[in-house]
Amino acid sequence: MPALRWATLIMLALGYCIALVYGQLSIPVTVIVGLLIMAGICVSHFSHWLVRGFGHGLFIALAVSLACHWLPGFFSARAIAAVRLSPQAAPFSMYLNLDKPLIGFWVVLACPWVFTAVNPRRMLITTGLTLPVTTAVCLVSAVSMGLIGWTPQWPEQSGIWVVNNLLLVTLTEELVFRGYIQGGLSRLLKRLPYHRTLAILIASLAFGLAHVGAGWQWMVLAGMAGVGYGIAYRFGGLPAAVITHFGLNLAHFSLFTYPMFNR
Repeated sequence: MPALRWATLIMLALGYCIALVYGQLSIPVTVIVGLLIMAGICVSHFSHWLVRGFGHGLFIALAVSLACHWLPGFFSARAIAAVRLSPQAAPFSMYLNLDKPLIGFWVVLACPWVFTAVNPRRMLITTGLTLPVTTAVCLVSAVSMGLIGWTPQWPEQSGIWVVNNLLLVTLTEELVFRGYIQGGLSRLLKRLPYHRTLAILIASLAFGLAHVGAGWQWMVLAGMAGVGYGIAYRFGGLPAAVITHFGLNLAHFSLFTYPMFNR
């Protein structure tokens, strides 16, 4: 197993263990894990397109259900309970979710092709460009929409927020949207012209739609951010995408109203 794949698996496992210490699981989780294993076997151990298609379809259905917290058996601990991180901010709650990281584990184990080999120098150069540009574009846009304002802060909950956002949120989302969706579409559409650009746009659209519950403004901003993360993944691999994504989230959390103005 390549070093990057091992490192990603270890980071996921670390975050999951921390969440598990605070939360708990029950019997239905074994059924869900069994279905994920079945989907993984179909994708990685069979060559027939119908079996592989069934595996991907099963995984996508499970991934959506896990991401939306629809499946039973997960008792995720609330690490931050309706706290105002700044005077004008809306109350913020944060859970150490035990369901969503399973999606990332599946991608790591069943889809090794998401880990594209990239020269470390190229990764650093790519990150050095995508991180500040994506962060500036998205946060300035959010300010212009009246969603957030300049509010530098580092509250006492920052440590647990950093661990959760990096290991259980950002890493999982980049494995799914950039690795699985963007990477998979690049492979699937490789005969089309500009297939990599098309893959970035579709994955960014999916990422934006995943944030529709927060309102159309956040859906648009997430789609814009997804383009930046997609470019980072295209030229700098998974580490560049994760660093760009987490860097934007950290800038939002520490320098601006988080999660948004109270309305």
